[in-house]
Amino acid sequence: TPQLAAGPVTLLPEHPVVRVLMREWLAQARAMSASRHPERLRLLAAAESAGALVAAEIGYYGIPFNVQAHHEHLCELLGPRPVPGERPQKMQELAEQIQRMLFMPSLNPDSPQDLLRALQSAGVSVKSTRSWELKSWADAIPAQRDKRWALIDPILRYKKLYRIWTANGWTWADTWVSEGAFRPHLEVGGAATGRWGASGGGALQLPAEIRQAVQAPDGQVLTVTDGSQIEPRILAALSRDEALASAGRGADLYAGIAELARLKGVGLTERSHAKVGMLAIMYGGRSGEIGALLPHVAALFPQAMEFTERAARIGEAGGQVTTFLGRTSPPVDERFREIVADRSSPAAESRAVSTARAHGRMTRNFIVQGTAAEWALCWMGAVRSRLLSERIFGMPMRTRIVYFLHDELLLCGPELEADRVERIVREGAAEAARLLFGRVPVDFPVSVARVHNYADGK
Repeated sequence: TPQLAAGPVTLLPEHPVVRVLMREWLAQARAMSASRHPERLRLLAAAESAGALVAAEIGYYGIPFNVQAHHEHLCELLGPRPVPGERPQKMQELAEQIQRMLFMPSLNPDSPQDLLRALQSAGVSVKSTRSWELKSWADAIPAQRDKRWALIDPILRYKKLYRIWTANGWTWADTWVSEGAFRPHLEVGGAATGRWGASGGGALQLPAEIRQAVQAPDGQVLTVTDGSQIEPRILAALSRDEALASAGRGADLYAGIAELARLKGVGLTERSHAKVGMLAIMYGGRSGEIGALLPHVAALFPQAMEFTERAARIGEAGGQVTTFLGRTSPPVDERFREIVADRSSPAAESRAVSTARAHGRMTRNFIVQGTAAEWALCWMGAVRSRLLSERIFGMPMRTRIVYFLHDELLLCGPELEADRVERIVREGAAEAARLLFGRVPVDFPVSVARVHNYADGK
């Protein structure tokens, strides 16, 4: 952007760009004023604008990245960098092992179709080469488990190395890393819920093998800060469920739910069960473990349960829901209406019910996930504002936000600013909650870790 690259640019009011921007701004202002909750929609626009500034700065300054460390790690995992058109050495060795085990010397394991046919010919009864399906097949018969795992283990290792090589290998670093920084192209509001997207570079899927190369320069530190169980806390605030808010006050929310269940004699006394139960409320589901736990969660948190059930009913009927600040879920298309209306046969009726329920599951979670995205925008905006306004020994702070993912911020700056940064991110989280909901009895804690290597912060 011109402002970042070359300093401020002054445009006179009569400039064509200014006139276009003013027309757009006035149209948006009129639309917001005519909405049901104009003050909320204005806050959403402001939060999106703050997020756009953060995204632009991340793209300009970049995420600190040690290319040498990255290349050394690639060599450990894959072997030396291959010439174009060839596989890395360790992948080639695995490919030859897979070919021998499946008795197909010409097999190309890069091709899911060829690999699937080879597996099926060898008696492996799977319908895809997805890792979870291969693992399920290997574990299906305990007496054959060791033999089956010996067969699929090289395939799983090959698939993992293939992803690293193609998504974050040497070519990726050549393309996306320059002058010691990874500069992704982030898209604010890239998803329907308002979550961010990325146009290239894989910025939203940085595996641990890549994060180890995200290193603070000498004299600086990375601050990894993550919102703790944000979506259930957002649900507590949206539904005004005091019991759910109380369970998460100043503590691990899932542990708090389990403790509350013990006090009330409800069968949800394990932390793991509490987590699954909350996922059931937010995402829906009636079968298996979720179905067994759902009545217990509903008994503990009736307001939260009714809130998401109401959103699901709206979706099943083909309606739309909105986040707290006013982002609206996508409308259904004519095909949806045709399928849901067709009850001409048992098969058609089953298809109609499953289609309606699928849309209901989307709207059930849309409000919570979308409002969580709004909280994250307000949080990063508050953090950015404080970083720019506060002083240490009379000097501006040098710490910047260098990465954002859903409800996680990564900041980089001088070590002497680390204490101040920790206070800023915690206060910013509380400020974001107040901006959205006013004063509600819901805590929004964040975890904070100071590291020199991003992989150590997870």
